[in-house]
Amino acid sequence: MKEIPVNNQITIKQRGPYIWEIPPLGEMRVPGRIYTDQAGVEELVHEMQTQDWSALKQIINVACLPGIQKASLAMADIHPGYGFPIGGIGAFDLQEGVVSMAGVGYDINCGVRTLRTALHRDEIQDKKEELADALYQTVPAGLGSEGEIRLTMSEMDKLLIQGAEWVVRHGYGLPEDLEYVEEHGRIAGADPDTVSAKAKERELNQIGSLGSGNHYLEVQWVEEIFDSDAANAYGLFPGQILISIHSGSRALGHQIGSDSLKLLDEASRRYNIPIRDRELVCAPFNSPEGRAYMAAVYCGINVAFANRQALAHLTREAFQKALRIKPDQITTLYEVAHNTAKVETHVIDGVSKQVVVHRKGATRAFGPGRSEVPAAYRAVGQPVLVGGTMGTCSYILRGTQKAMEETFGSALHGAGRVMSRNQAIKQFRADELTRSLSKQGIVVRGHSKKGLAEEAPDAYKDVDQVVEIMHAAGIVQKVARVRPLICIKG
Repeated sequence: MKEIPVNNQITIKQRGPYIWEIPPLGEMRVPGRIYTDQAGVEELVHEMQTQDWSALKQIINVACLPGIQKASLAMADIHPGYGFPIGGIGAFDLQEGVVSMAGVGYDINCGVRTLRTALHRDEIQDKKEELADALYQTVPAGLGSEGEIRLTMSEMDKLLIQGAEWVVRHGYGLPEDLEYVEEHGRIAGADPDTVSAKAKERELNQIGSLGSGNHYLEVQWVEEIFDSDAANAYGLFPGQILISIHSGSRALGHQIGSDSLKLLDEASRRYNIPIRDRELVCAPFNSPEGRAYMAAVYCGINVAFANRQALAHLTREAFQKALRIKPDQITTLYEVAHNTAKVETHVIDGVSKQVVVHRKGATRAFGPGRSEVPAAYRAVGQPVLVGGTMGTCSYILRGTQKAMEETFGSALHGAGRVMSRNQAIKQFRADELTRSLSKQGIVVRGHSKKGLAEEAPDAYKDVDQVVEIMHAAGIVQKVARVRPLICIKG
């Protein structure tokens, strides 16, 4: 097995074909474990040696936090984030561990819902432009965009507790959708009193809006099936039309993140928690501050569930308008988040225990048999929805038992950036990008030229390679590769 030196103190050691570890040193309580190949490790080492903002440094910093279990984990899509690396996972003991805003991020419960149709690609080829226009006109998107639902403050408090259930009850979507949403679209423990009035006010008109940045609505087609048993369980077939919606908790989640920094900064000092990076301020999970932050995070989680439920309803309306497809003919395949902190039960050193799992740009990937997985999928494992780019492809994967044993049932969430947004804006032009994608048969509708440039395919890693690493490591198994036909961007 190989060793790659980072500096005089740090060496990364290979533990398997796609597993590399930084052994505990200094204040590290656990190893730092990275799922990648040798080229990926070398890129991370170069980044740490040449840049101040380093994913490797962040992996080490997370490994120093109190109560962390097993390892500070990083998936193959890793790149630097706020405090935690994106693609990072940390699980913490409930008694000795902490909760950290950096392990969740500002876009609480950003995630993906994938909808399933009985349509074949050939049936919509000649109607792509019309469908793209209908989606663009029906689904609000872009910075500061407002949704169709207008809430009062008292209604907002109910939605923070009830999540997607509230939206369905008010006529947006189908009750059966909720069976195929993580936590059934509503996580317990949300307390609206822990969320500021400013956060609620900013969200009042945003439910049912896509937002901006890397959020998207994509019409996709199934190009290849890798696992027929899982594909059959998920209701997938070659050429099938799917729709994926990538969005989060919008302004409320961002405001909760901003509001929490002062609370957690004060808690770090009050409880004498050593912090190696000011972005990693945190509170003991069992402290008043920790419980308040988690209750606010749960509110953000429920808002994102509600938002994607409303977006799914609007998507069905657009399909009905353009293709005369009835809403109940578009069903929910699955919805899963990739910016959360949640209490879950996992086996650690042979003992079943509860831990608070932070997934920052990482998705839940529960294996076969877990009760949290919908009954229809339980024999094969939870669907794992991995977004690529609007010019390449995305994947539907499934969780594995190995993920349960090694990564707290977690996996990658996307391709992972190789270029900052500012770099992408300088290097790519929206008009050229749109023309290039059109030649590939991909229709793009963007609400912002800047947003399109930021999300250029070349600003990301090769999603095929990133997924192959995680597949070969056994953390997920490939089920289907899907390619875009239409992409709506904020």
